[in-house]
Amino acid sequence: MPAFKPGERKLQILQVLAEMLQQPAGEKITTASLAARVDVSEAALYRHFASKAQMFEGLIEFIEQTLFGLVNKITAEEASGVRQVQAIVPMLLGFAVKNQGMTRVLIGDALVHENERLQARINQLHDRLETQFRQSLRFAVTEGELPATTDTIAQANLIVCYVTGRWHQFAKSGFRRNPLEFIDAQVVALL
Repeated sequence: MPAFKPGERKLQILQVLAEMLQQPAGEKITTASLAARVDVSEAALYRHFASKAQMFEGLIEFIEQTLFGLVNKITAEEASGVRQVQAIVPMLLGFAVKNQGMTRVLIGDALVHENERLQARINQLHDRLETQFRQSLRFAVTEGELPATTDTIAQANLIVCYVTGRWHQFAKSGFRRNPLEFIDAQVVALL
């Protein structure tokens, strides 16, 4: 067996977990099945993670860092609130296409039989996205891109519902229904 540098085995475990989540059947992942796929003992898994919940937290942390890193980049580079929304929505849907297993985490599907704090953390991620959309929409209103009568709270919620709905549809179709299908027309309709 090859020698792993510090942190490499931990990363390998998370990568295999994400791959297992890509299975369209969406079966419950056990530490035994994960250990078998990584080709280590269950005890070896627990040398890197205190619990299975901690493994899922590692995936959620990756999702948060990636998504909010990209959101921050978009908002820093784009001066238009409307164009921020027009860039963030496809980025979120594109993330799902590139990270199918993570999509099951984002919709909470993979967390059903896990520690409830994991679902709370995903809910918080959705809330943060909604807050970002609200800020972009408010900025668009102040810049005159959207009417002053725009209900930015309701519209931000609608956009998050749209994104999570597309994630859900993608995962439940066995990753066959592309969430980016109709994106241009639908983003226009959302705004």
